[in-house]
Amino acid sequence: MAVTRISPPPSDLDIAQSASIQPILQIAAKYGLPENQLISYGTEKGKIRLDALKDLEKKPSGKYIDVTAITPTPLGEGKTTTTIGLTEGLAYLGHKAICAIRQPSMGPTFGIKGGAAGGGYSQIVPMEEFNLHLTGDLHAVTAAHNLGAAGLDARIYHESRWSDAFLAKQGLTRLNPNPYAILWRRVLDMNDRALRNIMVGMGELGDGPLRQSGFDITVASELMAILALSRDLKDMRERIGRMVMSLDKKGQPLTAEDFGVAGAMTVLLKDALMPNLMQTMEEQAALVHTGPFANIAHGNSSVIADRMGIRMADYLVTESGFGADVGMEKFFHIKCRTSGMTPDAVVLVATVRALKMHGGGPAVTPGKELDPIYKEKNTELLKKGCANMIAHIQTVAKFGVPVVVAINVFPTDDPEEWQIIREEALAAGAADAVISRHWELGGEGAADLAAAVIKASNTPSEFRYLYDLKTSVKEKIEILATEVYGAAKVEYSSVAEKKIKTYSDMGYDELPICMAKTQYSLSHNPLWKNVPPKGYSFPVEDIRLSAGAGFLYPLAGNIMTMPGLGCKPAFMGIDIDTDTGRIIGLF
Repeated sequence: MAVTRISPPPSDLDIAQSASIQPILQIAAKYGLPENQLISYGTEKGKIRLDALKDLEKKPSGKYIDVTAITPTPLGEGKTTTTIGLTEGLAYLGHKAICAIRQPSMGPTFGIKGGAAGGGYSQIVPMEEFNLHLTGDLHAVTAAHNLGAAGLDARIYHESRWSDAFLAKQGLTRLNPNPYAILWRRVLDMNDRALRNIMVGMGELGDGPLRQSGFDITVASELMAILALSRDLKDMRERIGRMVMSLDKKGQPLTAEDFGVAGAMTVLLKDALMPNLMQTMEEQAALVHTGPFANIAHGNSSVIADRMGIRMADYLVTESGFGADVGMEKFFHIKCRTSGMTPDAVVLVATVRALKMHGGGPAVTPGKELDPIYKEKNTELLKKGCANMIAHIQTVAKFGVPVVVAINVFPTDDPEEWQIIREEALAAGAADAVISRHWELGGEGAADLAAAVIKASNTPSEFRYLYDLKTSVKEKIEILATEVYGAAKVEYSSVAEKKIKTYSDMGYDELPICMAKTQYSLSHNPLWKNVPPKGYSFPVEDIRLSAGAGFLYPLAGNIMTMPGLGCKPAFMGIDIDTDTGRIIGLF
């Protein structure tokens, strides 16, 4: 192990900074990657060259495990920590294991959530670099996205000034983009509510046409979703070219290819397409790559990282954003369709805290002290809240994949509460339900979970999708609403009805669905905890197109694509020791 365990464990940052980090070339060699296939960024992280796939694909595939969760509290329930802990646990039992996870956005890191490198003795290190700039991939997405926005606005400006004859001399054809139908906003990897809605083009005539626009957070960019879903450089170039950035004045789509910016955007992303290689606290390899939001995009790390990782180890452990109704469903219907890979088992993370909240406990709010009810035994609340876990177990079962419930333990839990969760999970059809102490004990604490996952992944199963791509847009939405979200029916706004017809007429009706909905409820309503009321109607208020990423995303409620900072953001506790350069306050 790269660190000496202390009991009780100190802060995540203190643990991470006490670790003895191995040279990344040594980690790469341990997993069969020669030095010439790795581009080192210093001694502790690197990028794997894309041509490494040619050699890796000659090797046998390992088992493919997806880690998801019950509906979380706003504090999260340790899904990433469990992903890393399971990887360490598999190695503790003597297996070669590797994890593939997303790179976090710096917006939540400096906002309320903190970092996403795991926790305790199940972390990715160096955790400071993981949570901040890493190798610059998020900056590359920001630059490429905003290049597209600048090119689009420039085209509107110049077409307003010049004749068709002049444009023809430049080798250009008039596109006639409609200034009131621009679909491409700008992005920034920070929480900044002041930029959600802005006016561009203010000032002099030469400053461009005046129009309303706004910013999204970088990880909500379609380019981030494309980066995660692309199989190779050629695929990424084609996807970027297909992105619809605007409609013309006749209502027809105008793509990045039409605006002539697709090639340049791809150039800015060519290095970002290479997965990043880091390591866990116990020196297992970790592929850290891409970071699409799960409530607006598909919420999974990259296809390329998974294609590499599955050939580098006996077990590849990856993670889907938020609960099984959000990231896992999109992992199955979108990512698996793109990669051609299907999971051997699912791990569903549950905590006593979250289940008590679903059972009727008071609100859990970041930055505020937890109510004492979450630190004391309360079997009544817990049993009521188990309905949420049961709903997620049933969702996994519909895909034909065995599920193991990981009970992520907290020091304030009572052992009787763990037993209740286990009994409820097994009665609902889980292959197993196991207590895991990876936060406190690393791989040793996840050994029982790892053993249960090994057994489940060797169980015969038959993976299946809930819908066929050739079914209509409405049918696909209704299958998700009734089979996953527990709704009785779907209600469409007039805007959604019109958009569905428009996109179907354009030939986009055979794309998968990427539902944009709250992560805090099985339904569209974040206030409906546990399971939603029977007979409810699931509302689809709008539907948008990500032609390059390759999905339609209906909007069920108000989905925030540019978060804001709270009254006391996490950045207020982050600083640097100017004598040593040591970062302090990051968690």
